[in-house]
Amino acid sequence: MLNYLIVFLISMIPIVELRGAIPVAIGMGLDPVWSYVICIVGNMLPVPIIYLFARKVLLWGKNKKYIGRFFTFCLEKGEKGGRKLQAKAGRGLFIALLLFVGIPLPGTGAWTGTLAASFLDMDFKKSIIAVMFGVIIAGIIMGLASMGVFGGLKVLLAP
Repeated sequence: MLNYLIVFLISMIPIVELRGAIPVAIGMGLDPVWSYVICIVGNMLPVPIIYLFARKVLLWGKNKKYIGRFFTFCLEKGEKGGRKLQAKAGRGLFIALLLFVGIPLPGTGAWTGTLAASFLDMDFKKSIIAVMFGVIIAGIIMGLASMGVFGGLKVLLAP
């Protein structure tokens, strides 16, 4: 049970998210289906909070002495992600956000996607749905990749 909690918490960490949590779960030998569900829930839990409050908090903290640099970095990342998404998507912003979150590359997860959606003033409900489907897709990709890697290691290391 503790291992599932660890995986749940890892999936909530910015940048790492479900993309890091699923390989950890597979490496721990946890049930892939339960791990997948737990990682999706953990990755999605902060999304509404990010959409509603992160932008306001980052704007507030960008000029503060100790946190300003980090907050400015986050703001720039969100704005850059938003501009990039809008430039590529045009009217297909929902699909672009879904794919942005769904393709498991560094810096393209639910946190960045939600922050970008917030900066673009996308509809709250549509943003959450696009991010959720993106997280589901990223989870499938990471699960299959992780099982392939760890399955291969088991074959190589088996006596």
